[in-house]
Amino acid sequence: NKFLKNSPDTVRSWMRILREVPDSFLCLLDNPKSGANYLRRFVHEAAGDPKLQDDGSGKNNLVPSFEPKDGDELNERIHFLPWERSPFDHQARNQDFCNVMLDSWPYNGHTVAQDALYGGVPIVTRSDGDDMSSRVTTSANIVLGLDFLNAYEGLKQYENIAIELGNNPSKYNEIRRKLIDTALQRNPMHPYWDAPRYVKNLESGLIQAWEGFLAGKEPDVIEVVESEETARGTYDDVLISTPSDRKTHDEL
Repeated sequence: NKFLKNSPDTVRSWMRILREVPDSFLCLLDNPKSGANYLRRFVHEAAGDPKLQDDGSGKNNLVPSFEPKDGDELNERIHFLPWERSPFDHQARNQDFCNVMLDSWPYNGHTVAQDALYGGVPIVTRSDGDDMSSRVTTSANIVLGLDFLNAYEGLKQYENIAIELGNNPSKYNEIRRKLIDTALQRNPMHPYWDAPRYVKNLESGLIQAWEGFLAGKEPDVIEVVESEETARGTYDDVLISTPSDRKTHDEL
């Protein structure tokens, strides 16, 4: 994600995760390019210890001092990927470079997150926000059966989940396999990846809204109840019999 999605608390959290997971590295998008130096400076300063010390004059004068500690070491483990003009090339790097995605907060990843999930990259996310933009990945993980990656208790739990995945290869592989299996599921497709099913439910909601408008009703909450047919999910025969779907699949 772009730097603007990452709050200072989130970056500090990533620093603590790096410390607790040996040989790990943090992969960030170099966007905007001019921001990389500022982020490295933030890491250097956040890792350090500002304090006051005697200036040696014998007059008990205190002057600001700074002990960098492990800031430089952490910066060596932060890698920036250049922006790719092609969105396909840009997102394809998710599964090539990343084992786990640490979600941004309070504004979650949206498109990037979905591409990461489809590439088999689990996402650890904070689930203690109140607005939609901070709970996008929370909803995704619930539908995918990965709600144990949701940190409902906030920042500390977010860090603990990430640290455990980084230090427990067997658990990580189990989670990743489960995620990949959802994308490969057929007859019916997994609900999260079932676009035709989603479209039918969206159409149902839009029709309700339109009919309510024509009837002169005041705007209200729309509840979409799936028909029995839609709830069955999408099977291969439906995709094969729909030329537009097949063409799109072949092009991809």
